[in-house]
Amino acid sequence: MTVRVDRDVNTGVDRAGIEAVHDIVRPYLRCTPIVQVNGSDFDLPAFPIALKLEQLQHAGSFKARGAFANLLRRRIPPEGVVAASGGNHGAAVAFAAQRLGVRAKIFVPSVASKRKVERIRACGADLEIVGSRYADALAASEQWTERTGALPVHAFDQIETILGQGTLAAEFSSQAPDLDTVLVAVGGGSLIGGVAGWYGGRVRVVGVEPEAAPTLTFALAAGHPVDAPAGGVAADALAPKRVGTLMFPIAQRFVDRVLLVSDAAIVSAQQTLWDRVRMVAEPAGAAALAALLSRAYTPAAGERVGVVISGGNADAVSFGTA
Repeated sequence: MTVRVDRDVNTGVDRAGIEAVHDIVRPYLRCTPIVQVNGSDFDLPAFPIALKLEQLQHAGSFKARGAFANLLRRRIPPEGVVAASGGNHGAAVAFAAQRLGVRAKIFVPSVASKRKVERIRACGADLEIVGSRYADALAASEQWTERTGALPVHAFDQIETILGQGTLAAEFSSQAPDLDTVLVAVGGGSLIGGVAGWYGGRVRVVGVEPEAAPTLTFALAAGHPVDAPAGGVAADALAPKRVGTLMFPIAQRFVDRVLLVSDAAIVSAQQTLWDRVRMVAEPAGAAALAALLSRAYTPAAGERVGVVISGGNADAVSFGTA
């Protein structure tokens, strides 16, 4: 869908703000690499594709960027921090807290993958599994904040989170400066908010959502964030019920369109990434590529496309024994 452009919106998420945050968090993050592939590698017409490999980031996803931005820019009380997550944000906050010597309480729903739960526990955070969806974990985290005074680190509806995720685009634009389009998966919206805020209309930013969790699609149609279905194969990462209020004006202004892809297309993209490029991605991490492989997004002749592979915390990875 094509969305309207509201030129009067001032979100505060722009290149200057993202660069300032990048200077702070850079020592704690990996500058994740890109790999240049071609549409012909995936049985598509030949066109250049730059894959940003954020599954190689600390804690296995882009979420480490927002986690460090929060913990380094905000005052942390003695009670530490608390976060609700489908899995990746919790792992990122747990990792950042461990690195910085901060207490962390993490709430996740039962839909969180085993691998993400293991990552959180391995970082020494106090983990609690509540309910079946992200909204249940969020409610529990808010109650914890009220009881203890811990600092809430929101997975997507926090300005530091959005600015932190925008550092991915700051790197991507230096690694692949000639892109025409960037495809980004959408859950709560902090990643696409940060990416769109960085590019500021200079590059076409296209959101990709599962058909079973059309949060930004519903919000754009309504003109404001609203509840949406929250299911599908990527429910532990891309199904928060509704997008954040802070990122929404950025999406209205700078996101070119939002595409929906099926669960089957997402799983196929995961398999194709492994078969053709030997990369492991979780369902959410492969969603943006699924838009290309399923032809939900068809580049124009000569178009240069970037795709964010946003996470790699997949349960399906297995290794042989000696």
